Amino acid sequence: MIMQNGIRGREDYALWYIEITEPRLLEYLNHLRTYFSNFLFQPNIRQFHITLFVCGFLTENQPLFNDDFSIVQFKQQIQQVMQQQLQSFKISTGNIQSFDSALFVEIFDYENSLSKFRKLFAKNHCEIAALQYLPHITLGLYNQAYNASQIFQAIDSIQQEYFEINIEYLTFGYYKAKMIQGQLFTYQHIYLGSL
Repeated sequence: MIMQNGIRGREDYALWYIEITEPRLLEYLNHLRTYFSNFLFQPNIRQFHITLFVCGFLTENQPLFNDDFSIVQFKQQIQQVMQQQLQSFKISTGNIQSFDSALFVEIFDYENSLSKFRKLFAKNHCEIAALQYLPHITLGLYNQAYNASQIFQAIDSIQQEYFEINIEYLTFGYYKAKMIQGQLFTYQHIYLGSL
């Protein structure tokens, strides 16, 4: 399946995100993805992550369109974060939930750490995203329209687990815009100070 609208020959769609690397959490998320696989678009090879800030189409040139994001802007964002000397932080997973288009695990950020980074990234670039930010880990996009009761019945039938995640670095990367649920490619990490 290919997205055509708005690409204009561009390929790499950039974002800041948090990689999920904790083995027990990854095992749980893979179990959920398998359990709900009949509902979800396949193939789904995108790594589990928490989107932090959606930048737009990555370009080495001056931005031409409002959804372009230049390397210069990326370097400005890096500089802003490094100047703050921000520390590592903890977030927690919550329940399995559903958007209209996707199944996800909710994320709780009790110290508002994610908001601090989002404000820094927004200083030189308007985010290309929905107006309200809701941190989450996507399990997958739905493969068709489902009745909400059908989804929540499936959610109620599985035992849920909960995790605390220590965030020691942020990742800037991109995915190929023409590939739905395609792989994330790492461009750079920002390591945070120790707690």
